Amino acid sequence: MSAFYLIVLLWVGRVIIWTFICAFLAWLGIRVLDALTPGIHQRQRIGEDPVSVGLFIAGFLILIGLVIHGVVIGPVLVGAGLWQSLVEPRRLGLIAVSFFVSLLLGIALLYIIDKLTPKIPFGSVERNPVAVGIYVFGYLVFFGLIIHAALIMPL
Repeated sequence: MSAFYLIVLLWVGRVIIWTFICAFLAWLGIRVLDALTPGIHQRQRIGEDPVSVGLFIAGFLILIGLVIHGVVIGPVLVGAGLWQSLVEPRRLGLIAVSFFVSLLLGIALLYIIDKLTPKIPFGSVERNPVAVGIYVFGYLVFFGLIIHAALIMPL
């Protein structure tokens, strides 16, 4: 095979692997979000309204688009073994750290802003499935931007 086809195969492999890793992290993030915000039952409420389901799907697609964009333009280890070129261990570690820091920082800042703005009850989101869908949509876009930054950051 020519070098061009090998590069294309490497690119396709990277996109597929990182997309599945990051989709798993997004799912895990929603599970953790459920645990950290017990007053808002995201996964249950989203399914109650087609608009909230659509918002969830839209947020997920934006997240995956940011992941694919980050993989495509991100640096690749040249001259490394096949596995390191596909899934660079340091980048995987950076994404794992980014995942936990962004999730905890995001929840902490939401908690602080909620306390600083008592006339805007954040917990009222739970009363409407569309509001929950918008909330999770925002989380997915937020998380997609964090992952994108981790994917393109030079190490």
